[in-house]
Amino acid sequence: MSGGSGFSLPIQVVQGSGLTAWLAEDHSVPVVSLSWSWPGGAALDPEGQEGAARLAARLMTEGAGNLDANAFADALRDEAIGLDFGADRDSFEGGFRALAPALPQAVRLARLAMTAPRFDPADIARLRARAIASARQSLEGPRGRGSRAFWAAAYPNHPAGRPGGGTEESLAALTAEQLRAPLARHLRRNDRLLIAAAGAITAPQLATLLSDLFSDLPAQPAETPPPLPAFRDFGTQVVPVAAPQSAILFGQPGIPPRDPDWETAQVMLRILGGGGFTARLTRSIREERGLTYGIATGLDSLFGQGILVGSCATANARVPELLTVLRAEWSRMAAEGPTQEEMQEAVAYLTGSQPLQFTDSRRISGTLLAMRRNDRPLDWLSRRPERLSAITRDQAAALAKRLLRPDALSVTVAGQPEGL
Repeated sequence: MSGGSGFSLPIQVVQGSGLTAWLAEDHSVPVVSLSWSWPGGAALDPEGQEGAARLAARLMTEGAGNLDANAFADALRDEAIGLDFGADRDSFEGGFRALAPALPQAVRLARLAMTAPRFDPADIARLRARAIASARQSLEGPRGRGSRAFWAAAYPNHPAGRPGGGTEESLAALTAEQLRAPLARHLRRNDRLLIAAAGAITAPQLATLLSDLFSDLPAQPAETPPPLPAFRDFGTQVVPVAAPQSAILFGQPGIPPRDPDWETAQVMLRILGGGGFTARLTRSIREERGLTYGIATGLDSLFGQGILVGSCATANARVPELLTVLRAEWSRMAAEGPTQEEMQEAVAYLTGSQPLQFTDSRRISGTLLAMRRNDRPLDWLSRRPERLSAITRDQAAALAKRLLRPDALSVTVAGQPEGL
């Protein structure tokens, strides 16, 4: 598979033991990376048990079977294996990276972590204390306080509005049984288990690996997170935090990854606020007025939907000025769209930077997994430069008019803003 940029990433579809994996085979370096995920994650934490899935995932590598936490860590270190599990807002994930000769040991340890995690009391206490300290620290500054308030206001009656990492109170109350529950909810063999591999492994070897790694998991249907409701327009809210600067989060409804205009949105948003110094928001807010050190906005994929979100920080006294400029640029892009020169620069950047995302096997397997989550076809990457180059200024302008809604831009300001 190759595209206009000369980038090539052949993808094979491998099946074994009733499971399907995508494989990008490459023997230039003797390393193998495997990534897998189930839907759910923090979204399946019962109310009042926020943080259970994330803490449980971290405990999975703190000892398994007859190996306590130290012995398990030694076994990974002896073979230079990187193994981790995690719970995102809407998914539960696992993955490892290992040298090809150490692949059998990586599979053995990953299988052991999924089927016989120890959850020893001392390890629970240690990781719980660390999680509580992190939750407490996140609320000490404007950014963490603002983020929690923003999502709670946007999705007040959905897990997306709750802190996925938990609160000090919810983490302290979790029992060992409640911590094991997320594993039972997620670690199952079913068609929602998505798997991707990259590196020095052949298709037949991967088919065998699928059986070795996942065959001991129960064959049960996946639990489905509740569907994401519409983004709630909550206007402007202020979260009082004693700090010299205010953290600002802003957002509005977006479009889902399956929308035909998804990539047109990537181009348009690169121009509006993609983080580069040529982006309009950076130019108007940072370069011309010195209101912030950095500002960026983009589409966030969550529960299969798209949310347009951005963030920045500024001195308390300059918050009203920054918001005025932000809304003006939002309105200008919606009304006029981008220029042809901006289109050319954005497409060139997105096309030229694509190969830089695939510098190692772990990043490649992660990208393949994301493609599977978003129901992308096998040739999606190879044809992306062609699709980007075909987007016209008129298409981007029409998408900006449809997507950007200055009147529906919800803003959370955490700090001591003056004039709001």
